[in-house]
Amino acid sequence: MTDETQPRPRLPRWMKMNMPKGESYSKVKNLVGKHGLHTICTSGNCPNIGECWNRGTATFMILGEICTRNCKFCGVKSGKPLSVDPKEPERVAESIKIMKLKHAVVTSVDRDDLPDLGAGAWVDTIQKIKETNPQTKLEVLIPDFQGRTELVQQIIHAKPKVISHNLETVERLTPQIRSVAKYRQSLEVLRTIAESGCVAKSGIMLGLGETEDEVLQTMDDLLAVGCKVMTIGQYLAPTQQHLPIVEYITPEQFEKYRTIGLDKGFSFVESSPLVRSSYRAELHAGA
Repeated sequence: MTDETQPRPRLPRWMKMNMPKGESYSKVKNLVGKHGLHTICTSGNCPNIGECWNRGTATFMILGEICTRNCKFCGVKSGKPLSVDPKEPERVAESIKIMKLKHAVVTSVDRDDLPDLGAGAWVDTIQKIKETNPQTKLEVLIPDFQGRTELVQQIIHAKPKVISHNLETVERLTPQIRSVAKYRQSLEVLRTIAESGCVAKSGIMLGLGETEDEVLQTMDDLLAVGCKVMTIGQYLAPTQQHLPIVEYITPEQFEKYRTIGLDKGFSFVESSPLVRSSYRAELHAGA
């Protein structure tokens, strides 16, 4: 794995996180606590939680909290998942209603243990959210469904506003970082999404040892399959057992990538150290 005796880069000043605040943030926080709602924003300790909640955006995770994969960058538990909760779609939809969200993002663990890899639960969740919250714009961040086009099509037919699937890193580093998913397979998932007419979105992390040329090639690969929205953020190791941070990328370099991406043809590029997949998600629905 990795040499845990090696010193890790010190946290630079630009990675310091401000305490979340604001009237809308406080209201959402109180609702989450009162109703026992589960969001990735809180469980993932997202650095943008205050900004997103103040804008009426939050991210939910479905299909349980245990993933069948064991990616070396991810802090989600891996192992044998529990049975799918048939009431989860309704619970998520009601949570969005209670929180009065303008824009909701839904993601999930990988469920390679299920015959349909969780696609049916995904469709049920999307439909229930749309029925219960017709004014809420919905973005979904889906797994690769092992590249099975018919399962990706099920998500497309449910008609969320944006369908995102993350490459996570550049092609060379993919085998080291993602336990099952393949770079080219993920690109084909994104091609299927884009060719349907839906907004296709993807994201990568930096600081894992990628080069600038590799990042630019990743941009070209995404554009070639029709992906028009990209997020770029700094990798932060969840624990000492995960892949170490090779370097902290400067805000100036992130801004350079943003400018280059827009010049290349992306509709949106969210690129800065604290950017995560759902950052400013409400802006991407019309990409």
